[in-house]
Amino acid sequence: MATVQMRGSVPNEEIGMAVQARSDQQQDVRGQPATLMVVTTDTIMGQRIRETKGEVFGLVVRSRGLGGNIMAGLRSLGGGEIFEYTELLEDARRHAIDRMIENATAMGANAIVRMQFDSSEIGNTMTEIVAYGTAVVVEPE
Repeated sequence: MATVQMRGSVPNEEIGMAVQARSDQQQDVRGQPATLMVVTTDTIMGQRIRETKGEVFGLVVRSRGLGGNIMAGLRSLGGGEIFEYTELLEDARRHAIDRMIENATAMGANAIVRMQFDSSEIGNTMTEIVAYGTAVVVEPE
């Protein structure tokens, strides 16, 4: 699983994630795992987009098991957060990001700009999560 580091907490500062690629993926010139920048913005501060590789996405469809659905149904009677579904969706988002990063790495990208999530339901028991953005090659300005 990727290690994610958030940067930026000031409203006007660019917010993004430095994502550590898996050790079986690209490595930098020192043989260290490559870092792939994933940002929700059009640009990355201090970097110039040298090449646009294209659209990249990661898709996950998940469903809770019968026991989880029963527990979530009982919790919903009392109101408040339904932890079983919160955990399911958080895991699905992380998995979708991992798949998106794998696809971008396979395309030869070292960054993803304009990353977004989308979700929908399939039937009453399945949730689809998509992480998508534009795979690019960046270099320092």
